[in-house]
Amino acid sequence: MVASTRDAMQSPSGVFGNLLRESLSITNAPRLRAFAIGALGLHERIMQPIDRCLLYGFVDTAYLRGRSPERVARDLCEGGADLIQLRAKGVPSAEVRRLAERLQPIAREAGVGLVINDFPEVALDVGAPLCHLGQEDFFDHGHTHVRELFGQAPGHCVAPGVGLSTHAPAQAQRALTAGPAYIAIGPVFATGTKPTATPVTLEYVRWAAAHVSIPWFAIGGITLDNLDDVLDAGARRVCVVSAILGADDVVSACQAFKQRLVSKARECP
Repeated sequence: MVASTRDAMQSPSGVFGNLLRESLSITNAPRLRAFAIGALGLHERIMQPIDRCLLYGFVDTAYLRGRSPERVARDLCEGGADLIQLRAKGVPSAEVRRLAERLQPIAREAGVGLVINDFPEVALDVGAPLCHLGQEDFFDHGHTHVRELFGQAPGHCVAPGVGLSTHAPAQAQRALTAGPAYIAIGPVFATGTKPTATPVTLEYVRWAAAHVSIPWFAIGGITLDNLDDVLDAGARRVCVVSAILGADDVVSACQAFKQRLVSKARECP
């Protein structure tokens, strides 16, 4: 016997309910999302403005340590990360897309912004609010402004904001002309995620604090032991990979960073 439409709507396993959940995973259209969320009785938190984001975490496929990407994403959200980047170096774009489709609902439900590294088209397709590119992936490919990445986005889509990596003041100044949502400053210290990169040291952090007017994040080798030095140099936002993903308890590690960042933000608004 075929279930009635009303039964399908009321049942989490109903056909209509499944279609609504499917729409949430693939659409970025505000009206359709609002309808689906209301029909399912769900509550979706809104990502806070990027200038209020303090802790930027990562689901890095090289640092999963046997954990599923979904578990790491949930732990980061629970621990207080404001942004989560999906970083999957060397992974084909089709697999990155599948990972992004699994992580976007988790981040979206928590009000955390999902950032897709290296693949702006994936960010656009899954409705992620941000993507991130390195200097070589942006300027070396002939781009001069972030709007060139998406052209005419489909009418139901909102083009993601773009973050750009920078490793020196000249790169930061060039990046600022390209219209990014944020820039990254680093690597501040030696880091296993980029073992051949030369640390930019706290001098670059101090320069950014004095000259960069858009949101920026210090990144690279930042730990709880050196976090105060980074904050004293003028940073208010940090990206953390191994110091969080290398911890046995990702939630607690994330909370420890977030508490220090919030405390500093209150001291120096």
